[in-house]
Amino acid sequence: MRDDSRLPSAPGFWRSPLRGPWFTSVLGLVLLVGITVLFVTGLLSYAAYNPDLASVNDKTPDKGILGFYLFAWPTNPYWLYRLNQGVHVTLGITLIPVLLAKLWSVVPRLFALPPARSLAHALERVSLLLLVGGALFEFVTGVLNVQLEYVFPGSFYPLHFYGAWVFFAAFTAHAALKTPAAVRNLRGLRKEREPVAETEPAAEPETLASPRPDTPTVSRRGALAFVGGGSLLLFLTTAGQSADGLLRRTALLAPRGGPDPGTGPNGFQINKTARYAGIRTAETSREAWRLVVTGRTGTVRLGRDDLLRLPLHSASLPIACVEGWSTSDQWWRGVRLLDLAALVGHDDPPDVFVESLQRRGAFRHAALRANQVADPRSLLALYVNGEELSPDHGHPARVIVPAAPGVLNTKWVARMTFGDL
Repeated sequence: MRDDSRLPSAPGFWRSPLRGPWFTSVLGLVLLVGITVLFVTGLLSYAAYNPDLASVNDKTPDKGILGFYLFAWPTNPYWLYRLNQGVHVTLGITLIPVLLAKLWSVVPRLFALPPARSLAHALERVSLLLLVGGALFEFVTGVLNVQLEYVFPGSFYPLHFYGAWVFFAAFTAHAALKTPAAVRNLRGLRKEREPVAETEPAAEPETLASPRPDTPTVSRRGALAFVGGGSLLLFLTTAGQSADGLLRRTALLAPRGGPDPGTGPNGFQINKTARYAGIRTAETSREAWRLVVTGRTGTVRLGRDDLLRLPLHSASLPIACVEGWSTSDQWWRGVRLLDLAALVGHDDPPDVFVESLQRRGAFRHAALRANQVADPRSLLALYVNGEELSPDHGHPARVIVPAAPGVLNTKWVARMTFGDL
């Protein structure tokens, strides 16, 4: 008689005694809370890019009804985007061991035969494929983006955005079906407090628990402690990228968010260098560079000396990027955006379209909403921490706006157009 226990579809193939309703339920409830927070912070991050303002900011032009919730991103509190994106990225990385353990705990069901016993069961299996595939897709692309490894086809923004909606739809349906049972499992099962020697496989239909389990070598709470330890390790080596103080020194997994790279007033994190962006020294010199400002009353061209004759203002603001890393607060000094708008006839600051000298990379242009222009802390910065901007930080001038994603704080500014976009 043929032994089919070597096939993944056979219940006897999966031998771990840890699989069971309690272990799966604990992991599932953790993911229920964590993934909900990830989805909400992800949507808020997308809103912060002002995708409805101008096509240059919108990396998902066919979003349709998926953009129903968009709103004008506020400038207060000034650390809002830093907090939101720090939570989004840090939590996503921290949940990776939990997600992998959850997938491991239910993997026998992915191979169960027959694949569909009824129409309802077939729909459940399809939703399960969307759930598992969506989870892996979102976490993998998210981690690759954090590590600045763009090996996937197309732009990260639409892939991650549309993938998030597909995944969360499947996740919501799955949670609605499984959460009541998960809560009952946690209330009803007490054997998980037993020592390893007394750990027994839980009675569970549909092949989740093995009918022929191996001898246990760890208790279920020990396995949960192992998963929790992995999450804690990832948290400690990531969270510092969006924090200040000693924790920043532990951000070993953050390409840009670790200890300050260098000393002096310009010694803080850099995303794109002037060399990478294709900035030529000749075009940023005091003699050559001119800022072109266009608005209701026409166009003015301002050299650095012209800008220095305008009232200068200061603001203490961080730079926070979509990858989750941020700088500590830096002291910026320059001309307020609302004063530049007034130079070209806009007493009530409108939206502005900002163009850079940058030749390579994404976001060579950016658009800002009127409320961002009107904030007195929004500057065309000429100095940082008492010194002229370095080439890598945007010399001769860069935009800095409170609570805005870092890519909207355009460096090497060449032109600003105020008015309807």
